[in-house]
Amino acid sequence: MEDANAPITHRRVLKIALPIVLSNATVPILGAVDTGVVGQMGQAAPIGAVGMGAVILSAIYWIFGFLRMGTTGLVAQARGAGDTAETGALLTRGLLLGGSAGLLFVALQVWIFLGAFALSPASAEVESLTRDYLQIRIWGAPATIALYAVTGWLIAVERTRSVFILQVWMNGLNIALDLWFVLGLGWGVEGVAIATLIAEWSGLTLGLWLCRTAFAGNQWRDWPRVFDANRLRRMMQVNVDIMVRSVLLTGAFTTFLFVGSDLGDVNLAANQVLLQFLEITAFALDGFAFSAEALVGGAVGAGNRLQVRRASVMASQWGVGGAIALGLIFYLAGPALIDLMSTSPDVRLAAREYLFWAALAPVIGVASWMFDGIYIGATWTRDMRNAMIQSVAIYVIALLILVPIFGNHGLWAALMVLNVARGATLGWRYPKLEARIA
Repeated sequence: MEDANAPITHRRVLKIALPIVLSNATVPILGAVDTGVVGQMGQAAPIGAVGMGAVILSAIYWIFGFLRMGTTGLVAQARGAGDTAETGALLTRGLLLGGSAGLLFVALQVWIFLGAFALSPASAEVESLTRDYLQIRIWGAPATIALYAVTGWLIAVERTRSVFILQVWMNGLNIALDLWFVLGLGWGVEGVAIATLIAEWSGLTLGLWLCRTAFAGNQWRDWPRVFDANRLRRMMQVNVDIMVRSVLLTGAFTTFLFVGSDLGDVNLAANQVLLQFLEITAFALDGFAFSAEALVGGAVGAGNRLQVRRASVMASQWGVGGAIALGLIFYLAGPALIDLMSTSPDVRLAAREYLFWAALAPVIGVASWMFDGIYIGATWTRDMRNAMIQSVAIYVIALLILVPIFGNHGLWAALMVLNVARGATLGWRYPKLEARIA
């Protein structure tokens, strides 16, 4: 494990970032296999059921995505300050929060599923299969949400290779069990759900072993510290701020899709294709943002202002380089990628028309991604939340002005305005962040 106060170098940045990039690359493979194995059943309903069930659970679990980010920032700071006891206590708090939330979802599953089906009605056959899928998968909720804390802790202590191992193990086991249960044993949709459930709980078990240094002493079960009111209040404040910020960001992208749906089916489909490029961007740049979280957090904990700046600059240099490379790849290879994702001539033509926006997006959005990592590491989450409120307000104004005039081009331009606003509002606050580090 890297010393928290070791010199910040490009090698150290990449040591954190690259395993995350590789780890993220495994995520879409699992979704493709889940779809592929049920597709071998020769019926449409099982495919729809697995897709619908996965989306419902992802939406539920996403609410607790703040646990990963909040854990990373707080643990990195405790580590930078040399407070080993607090790093262990923070992991325990995160596991207790994640496990409790998961158990609550299990207890409330009947009402959760009723609400989900009310919002997303489907045929009787699809709904029945989806319910079978969800009734199995929901028992993995405690493990899945607790894993957010495990992942956040591993990133904070710069053990992202362990994150990669964890992700490969879970996805690899899931894929192997998918093939066995569905194609070998003929368990259908229930087989996919059981495979994922086993992978989730085995992942938590492996994750706890990878975090074994946190359990080496008694700090993880120092209950007066774990349940200290001031520390709990600080953790909840950070997590609530991040959750509000994430809800606003998701709302902004949802609005993009809803507004696009009013611009015709072809534009909607073209936008959906091009949004996959933005998802690839997020997966690729996450690694450098996570580097910023860990390194900035450690420097803040140590009270080293120069190291905060060095960590911010070095991680951002790699982020900018990655964004430019992605932009060029999207611009040059975009037509071929579009053709892979759609066979409709109209959708292909429309996607090519708006391709330059998707190519610009990484370059325009990299500042917002990197500042997010810096602010999470510094646990300046209140400012991050307020910056997002301002940015979304600017985005809404841009939508109201640009879409009526320029149509789908105006919609994409408004999305670029959102990313510029996010970067600008966070960048404007950054000098104050540095100035307050003692």
